Amino acid sequence: MSERGPATAPSHDSSPDSPSAPTATTPLKATRRTGLLVTFVLGGLTALPPLPMDMYLPALPQVTDALHSPAATVQLTLTACLAGMALGQLVIGPMSDKWGRRRPLLIGMVVYVLATAICALAPTTELLISFRLLQGLAGAAAIVIARAVVRDLYDGDEMARFFSTLMLISGAAPIIAPLIGGQVLRFADWRGVFLVLTVVGAVLTLMVWRGLGETLPPERRHTGGLGSALRTMRGLLGDRVFAGYTLTGGFSFAVLFSYISASPFVVQEIYGASPQAFALLFGLNSVGLILVGQINGKLLVGRVRLDKVLAVGLSVVTAAAVALLLMSTGVFGEVGLTPIATALFVLMSAMGVVLPNTNAQALMRTPHAAGSASALLGTSSFLIGAIASPLVGIAGEDTAVPMAVVQLVCALLAVSAFLGLCRPWQSAPTASSVAGA
Repeated sequence: MSERGPATAPSHDSSPDSPSAPTATTPLKATRRTGLLVTFVLGGLTALPPLPMDMYLPALPQVTDALHSPAATVQLTLTACLAGMALGQLVIGPMSDKWGRRRPLLIGMVVYVLATAICALAPTTELLISFRLLQGLAGAAAIVIARAVVRDLYDGDEMARFFSTLMLISGAAPIIAPLIGGQVLRFADWRGVFLVLTVVGAVLTLMVWRGLGETLPPERRHTGGLGSALRTMRGLLGDRVFAGYTLTGGFSFAVLFSYISASPFVVQEIYGASPQAFALLFGLNSVGLILVGQINGKLLVGRVRLDKVLAVGLSVVTAAAVALLLMSTGVFGEVGLTPIATALFVLMSAMGVVLPNTNAQALMRTPHAAGSASALLGTSSFLIGAIASPLVGIAGEDTAVPMAVVQLVCALLAVSAFLGLCRPWQSAPTASSVAGA
């Protein structure tokens, strides 16, 4: 197994377009500092997509009142951003396989910053939905290229460990973002949230410009056009195991996003919590996700088969979803916020092993087309999540049953894809067996 880390990857490209790449004479200590910087940049990129979601969550009820729109319509501002991220990855992922990682990433980041600033000026819900779609399309560059860069740098268990390390950084976003959003709402309206997001996006763009070199050397780039990209994606989807991990990750993400979309209304409208209390509960759930992710990366990877860990994580997610459905339908009588919050904490924490391990298992099979594979992983997750988002509010703001039903159905579909397509009890083909797809 090759072990490649961010300390050595920038040396792939010595072009002027990669200012941070160390030369052969770079001292070891400086190279390690570059590797740490790249880790933080990649963590920031993987944290970017949650920011426009999570920081915005406490403002959803306020947007509903300010723009005089029903909750289901306002939730479409989440769906639009998510759908944009899904569709954008399909374009930007193959672009990064052809032109390298750095240039498409910088272009996407600049457009993201501009679109976020425009969101703060939207006078109607319809225009806000449109600008959120553009924001998502541009922000797709961050997550799809970050995953592809990780695949450029790492392989095998090392890749799973690094994804767990990134979760330590990117997982802080769901903790900090709602807290910041809740505090912003104490001094400004919902438009202030988008102004803060604009500043954060500009800072991250500068970090990418200064700290992330090119990780895909010219000799490993694809030279074909659209037809070649489509054939590559078709070959990837034709690999049963890759498709299985893609669907497992996609339906698991839908469980997570149904919680993200519905929890502001469930916690604040049904159980009467303040925006600040909601932000605190949301942050605690994210702490659970981070802690379990670190247990996965530091203790489990390399000692326990990734598929075994993934199976346990999926089982816990499903059990938590069953508990939520039973409580929300009144099987245990009238329950308060504490039991609901506990089940949501367990569900979120289990994602700390489900999400990084599905990504690692899928990308291990695709060293020949990391950008396209990352695009398919991201697109499936965001599209399925975008479909789940409006469903959780279909019965209005006074019941948590739709959220629990969507979570349980998606969890069962994730388990079905894992067992039916990945077939973890069998020996999977090596990555080279699908390299010619």
